[in-house]
Amino acid sequence: MQSFQQPGIALTGPSAWLGEEMAKQPERWLTHLNEEEIFELENAASEFINSDNNIGALSTENFPLAILGPRLAKLRESLINGIGFEVIRGLPVNNYDQEILAVLFCGIGTHLGRARSQNAQGDVLGHVRNIGADAEDPESRIYQTSARQTFHTDSADCVGLLCLKTAKLGGKSLLVSVASIYNKMRVSRPDLLALLFEPVATDRRGEIPEGAKAYFEIPVLNWYQGKLTGMYQRQYIDSAQRFPDAQRLTAAHIEALDYFDQLANDPKLNFGMQLQQGDMQFVYNHSMLHDREGFTDWPDPKDRRHLFRLWLSLEGDRALPECFKQRYGSIKIGDRGGIITKDTPLSFTVDG
Repeated sequence: MQSFQQPGIALTGPSAWLGEEMAKQPERWLTHLNEEEIFELENAASEFINSDNNIGALSTENFPLAILGPRLAKLRESLINGIGFEVIRGLPVNNYDQEILAVLFCGIGTHLGRARSQNAQGDVLGHVRNIGADAEDPESRIYQTSARQTFHTDSADCVGLLCLKTAKLGGKSLLVSVASIYNKMRVSRPDLLALLFEPVATDRRGEIPEGAKAYFEIPVLNWYQGKLTGMYQRQYIDSAQRFPDAQRLTAAHIEALDYFDQLANDPKLNFGMQLQQGDMQFVYNHSMLHDREGFTDWPDPKDRRHLFRLWLSLEGDRALPECFKQRYGSIKIGDRGGIITKDTPLSFTVDG
């Protein structure tokens, strides 16, 4: 069993931030595209579309970004070794159709990492919007509802969002540092913290790789090669209890998870941002948890909240422990993560 006592002192560094500080310092995480960068992106997307290549063939070679590329390389470094997230504002999404936007966003993704499948259908470009799914159904994906999510990680090194349309009301994006939650727990409840380093069953929600269980068993917190990595989705931990062979949650484990959630929801630790049309948000899953508030959508379907989503495997990233193979399939740096089931071809659905 891993020991929560390593290291024995509080975690420091740029990823151990406090939400109340970040809310006051947007210059640390909010950047803006300039006209030259926007023009470069438009040209790269147009040239790629005119080349008749399939969007799945996008690469840094056929989507060159001489101006923006170095900035994206710095972003990747900041995700892995810095504060763990960034918002890039200013893309005029209303000027483009969805094909151009899809190519543009996926093209940016190639300069950060390798795109991964987000579901059993092999979709590499995800569509985050309310399709009326039942949030209480254990087979539903929460991002397809308008309900409040809970703080969680996705199954890839990095998640990127491009906001195409906003909700009528609500839908704020929330972030919290795993290191900051750890620092609080090691002082106030080290007994509960220790339990989070034990394996816990998490529901796959029906997207099951060949030969695997309907759930995986990875600790919420993991020490490996001197780094703390989180893997968390409370709703899916709770729904995994529907499987008779899944390890039972004891009263102590439930108390530990409840306290972890309590700290994640502490406004001193987390903070929220309302994404605007054209915002691109990138979040590093290994050091951050993210969440989304519930929202009220517009009555006309064409006006409803809609975001593109990418899951990315990052070059030069941290090593992950062996247990992550249950979820990531491979733990090879630069080629890991996503949801892969038998005979799943990768695909890009522009219209969702």
